[in-house]
Amino acid sequence: MDNKKRTATIYRKTNETEIKLTLNLDGEGKTDLQTGVPFLEHMLDLFSKHGQFDLTIEAKGDIEIDDHHTVEDIAICLGQAFREALGSKEGMTRYGMSYVPMDEALGQVVVDISNRPHLEYRVDLPDNRIGTFATELFHEFLWKFSLESRITLHAIVHYGRNSHHMIEAIYKAMGRSLRQAIEIDPKQKGIPSSKGVL
Repeated sequence: MDNKKRTATIYRKTNETEIKLTLNLDGEGKTDLQTGVPFLEHMLDLFSKHGQFDLTIEAKGDIEIDDHHTVEDIAICLGQAFREALGSKEGMTRYGMSYVPMDEALGQVVVDISNRPHLEYRVDLPDNRIGTFATELFHEFLWKFSLESRITLHAIVHYGRNSHHMIEAIYKAMGRSLRQAIEIDPKQKGIPSSKGVL
């Protein structure tokens, strides 16, 4: 943990995956993603660009079976890195919200860095697959990220027809809402909670 730069590196190795992930919350949106899951890489690149996070992932998983374990474990590592990189949370804005249109689709993400993990998933995707990517893994990713980062995350697609556009709108909105939530507010003294802890 680097308190000045708000960075973290997570290493996770199981019988199904091996992942090294580095996250810099105060970055420039730079990515280096080697996961074996091209659609996820595309989405994480958008997430990082819109969040202004630097993200590096080296992942090897049993994608010859399917993408499930790799996607799930990357979400776990990203959530753990996000939580660790935040540090004390002092001076943080805490809440963030963003609407993002993607052609015909409109996505919204609202977050509370609350230390109370919860995912509210209001997304109805018309397709089971985008290329080789199973769209059920989109929920899996958001759920595991919310759980491990210990944030409340509401993901809502208000309307849309194209599953790619709908998912893309959410990843972009998630990056933007998290960037807003982690900004340092000069008026915020200490922890942004009446409880005194988050």
